[in-house]
Amino acid sequence: MAETGAHLSSVWAKATELQIERGMGIRVIDINGHEYLDFTGGLGAASTGHAHPKVTKAIAEQAGRMIHAQINVYRHDKLEPLVNKLGEITPEGIDTFYFGSTPDEIVESAVKLAKHATDRRNVIAFDGAFHGRTHYTLAMSSSRAIDRAGYGPLPGGVFIAPFPDPHASDQEAEVSRALRGLDRIMSTQVSAEKIAACVIEPVIGERGYIPTPKGFLEGIERRCREHGILLVTDETQSGFGRTGRMFASEGLGVTPDIICMAKGMASGFPFAALGTRRELDEKWATGSHSGSSNGNPIGCAAALATIEVLQEPGFLDNVKSRGNQLKDALLNLQQLDQALLHVRGRGLMIATEFDTPERAKAVVDHCLRENRLLLMLAGTYRKTIRWSPPLIVTQSDIDEAVSAFAAAIRATA
Repeated sequence: MAETGAHLSSVWAKATELQIERGMGIRVIDINGHEYLDFTGGLGAASTGHAHPKVTKAIAEQAGRMIHAQINVYRHDKLEPLVNKLGEITPEGIDTFYFGSTPDEIVESAVKLAKHATDRRNVIAFDGAFHGRTHYTLAMSSSRAIDRAGYGPLPGGVFIAPFPDPHASDQEAEVSRALRGLDRIMSTQVSAEKIAACVIEPVIGERGYIPTPKGFLEGIERRCREHGILLVTDETQSGFGRTGRMFASEGLGVTPDIICMAKGMASGFPFAALGTRRELDEKWATGSHSGSSNGNPIGCAAALATIEVLQEPGFLDNVKSRGNQLKDALLNLQQLDQALLHVRGRGLMIATEFDTPERAKAVVDHCLRENRLLLMLAGTYRKTIRWSPPLIVTQSDIDEAVSAFAAAIRATA
């Protein structure tokens, strides 16, 4: 008999050797019945936790009615309620929606829309971003060389602009430096009038949960408006309550032309969407883009149930409170060891950065081995630990996780 996983592709990296049987709330249970506190949250996708009763009920009921309804052939009855709900909760001006399945797919769809709507062929992305693993989204990504290695040549027409160094002591000057770098690209590498879109994450994800400075995003928007460039916000990680707001861009003083949504949108069910203005969507040639599973009815049902949970009275207020609790506790732990260099983030999208990748890995390993706390590494040099628990996390859950983290810091010093 073949060993477990013998026929499974080895392309996926593994953070642990755990074999998980089920999940419940903020915990997962392995095949031996051991419970683990999951502060990875499915890379931020398990927004309402594992097997939330409202979400699982919606999925089960929809599965009993229809699993697959191909949108080019006929429409189902969950599409209209979902687009209406998204119209209520997305940033002002966003009123038209396209559905996909994955973050990569939806970001690439946003770029295709931008090219059709502007009749331009070039895109600006920013240093350290991660937008996906398709060829085009890889060309837009620069968080780690390994993600791109061996896949070239990647598509052209993508220009990588500077992003402010989050560690610079003078952040205002750093924002100005990065914006000057963007201006230089538009003066020396590609004419602004040939750029379809600037694509940016309100919180830079895979590089290590780096909040995009408000002034930087405002500066990008000013340049977009001046030159007819579309502003695309990639909220596939930061959307749907992750930062304590329905969308992270809400607190950053900008209005996107296109917003990309996925991950927490449907509590981890493979579902994604882009939102835009009707006037832009009307420039997207009918029949020029589609997919076999677009607007999947189970995904729509999961998204509707997820949004219902997120809109419960006090839910997002609790996310903000728990995020403040976690960040404050982690900042206090910096006093234990100078190797814990940085604590940053918004809401429940928080990062702790160590001085070496070896130390960060040792801390993560200790948390798993000794206290069954699941954390994951991130960042270009894997020195950063990301904290993205399900949004239903409680005060006591955070106390438990911080206690395990503190023990790991002491044990690995």
